[in-house]
Amino acid sequence: MTAQAGTTDEASQGSSEGVGKGVSRRHALGLLGTAGAGAAITPVLAAGPAQAAPLGAPAFHITPDSAGAPPVQGLHLTFGADPSSQMTVSWITDQPVNRPVVHYGTLEHGFGSSAKARTVTYVDGTSSRTVYVHHAALNRLAPNTDYLYFAGHEGTTPDGGAFRTAPRGRQPFTFTSFGDQSAPQVTWAADGTVALDANSTPATKDIVTGIEQVAPLFHLLNGDLCYANLDVDRVRTWNNFFANNSRSARFRPWMPAAGNHEIEKANGPLGLGAYQSYFTLPSTETDAELAGLWYAFTAGSVRVIVLQNDDNCLQDGGDIYISGYSGGRQLAFLEKELRAARASRDIDWIVVAMHQVMISSSDANGADLGLRQKYGPLFDRYGVDLVVCGHEHNYERSLAVRGVVTGSETLTPNPVSQATDSIDTGLGTVHMVLGGGGVSGTTNQKFFTDGSAKVITSVSATPGANGKRTSTYTKEQAVWSGVRDVEHPYGFAAFTVDPGRHAGDTTRMHVTYYNVNKPHGELSVFETFTLRRKRSDGKV
Repeated sequence: MTAQAGTTDEASQGSSEGVGKGVSRRHALGLLGTAGAGAAITPVLAAGPAQAAPLGAPAFHITPDSAGAPPVQGLHLTFGADPSSQMTVSWITDQPVNRPVVHYGTLEHGFGSSAKARTVTYVDGTSSRTVYVHHAALNRLAPNTDYLYFAGHEGTTPDGGAFRTAPRGRQPFTFTSFGDQSAPQVTWAADGTVALDANSTPATKDIVTGIEQVAPLFHLLNGDLCYANLDVDRVRTWNNFFANNSRSARFRPWMPAAGNHEIEKANGPLGLGAYQSYFTLPSTETDAELAGLWYAFTAGSVRVIVLQNDDNCLQDGGDIYISGYSGGRQLAFLEKELRAARASRDIDWIVVAMHQVMISSSDANGADLGLRQKYGPLFDRYGVDLVVCGHEHNYERSLAVRGVVTGSETLTPNPVSQATDSIDTGLGTVHMVLGGGGVSGTTNQKFFTDGSAKVITSVSATPGANGKRTSTYTKEQAVWSGVRDVEHPYGFAAFTVDPGRHAGDTTRMHVTYYNVNKPHGELSVFETFTLRRKRSDGKV
């Protein structure tokens, strides 16, 4: 993965490039089209006072010598280190471009600010195609504020969107989550015939529409994004993935966790080079090989910690086996983040997003003992409230758990309450398997019916005939299992934070799990429940 010319600059206020006139409100909405206008006018939360932006907005120049420039593709957003003031706008081209830049501002004040983009490239290890991804960091934004933007480069028509920055402090907002999506397009098979992207279904598209119906502040995508590693043309599959998700990801950050199917042979030493190129994430890791694989951010009073589980799980699920690749650096990061979050008087909720699972009662992949050994004691010690994951292609959630069942060789999570409707996460952690993002190989029909579950307790030292290390499973009683959906394969969860009213008050997270139904993709509510805990600012 190599960086091309261009760096991520601080937003240049009132740049002198191009025409020095502000873009009017009418022109701004025209650039975005009706979708952008709707997103800007109907924000998730009530807009606060707009922050003034300078009016000297530069324009793009389409010049004869830049004719034929590649278009803006796959526009998507991710939070910066401070989601209340930083956003990254990213897009893809299949050729190098000149002067990639994002112009942005508010409806009231026009596109008075700009940010140059840095370009990152990777060469796909199977096709030798070079992919160019452009990342523009927007800084010094106002919290809880709606912005419009458009992105482009010389010789192309700009593309745009809108977003809202995160609130600062305890304020209400909604976020969503699912994993295991795939990409809903056609590609080429090995014999040259037309084939679907690996694991694609119509739900892969319908679920994006569902996310936009909820219109969250941000979305957590819990691994196995598009299964490009299974396709002949991996670059095309990634393009299809972004073309589909840009319908939402241009309006709100989609914050990903890398799963086992993001591990692609010959794409970097860990196989994660494509993933690391497509996304700029608020990583603090200084080793370029590990950058963006784990990270954390705060929205309101919620600290979100995103992990890359192939480092710590036993199962061999990617193109190459990379268990233990960080040498303990990810675990050290996790403990540091958990300790700081639980000690903070500003953070109430700790949410962990990851791919592979610590609980599952489906006869599919199963829970992973490696994660239970390494994550379990940390989640217990620092009182993690919620874990969202994927990997199993179904919906299941646990009771609140803390510690392990005495004498259990599988480290069976110990339920501390039988409550399923209103759950005190101060007592224990709730795990949610949200693997119904659209993938074809669903596993809701594989739930054990005798109250049992299976756990991967070891893998073979060498690969088997299928090229993977063989998993050894041990059965356990699923005493931790709370609710599961045996009828519907597809869906996502929405979480609405109620921060409470005063110091030491009870804060709540209202959860709705939506089914995305066949054949038309309409939403229905499978269940609602509430997580609750005491605010941390009541500590003495």
